[in-house]
Amino acid sequence: MRKIILASMAAAAFSLAACSEKAQQETSEAGDAIAADAASAGDAVADGAADAADATADAAKDAGNAVEGTVNAAGDAAAAAGDKIADETKKAEANDK
Repeated sequence: MRKIILASMAAAAFSLAACSEKAQQETSEAGDAIAADAASAGDAVADGAADAADATADAAKDAGNAVEGTVNAAGDAAAAAGDKIADETKKAEANDK
């Protein structure tokens, strides 16, 4: 009887050990999956931030080009106005003589 009880206890102990190893393996796999998901999320955030930075740089470049175009147009208009003033001044001086 004693041998049967010891054999039953040994079998139960081995069963629990097997369950424990399986549970540990599954827990480890779940932890690995969580870590992989977190890494993927981190990569996605980094990619999104890089894309946003690129878009901001492109927008700033476009804005700079627009300002440059406006300044050039204003300069051309001022030059044309200066030329017209010079022409009108010459005409006025010629009329005074």
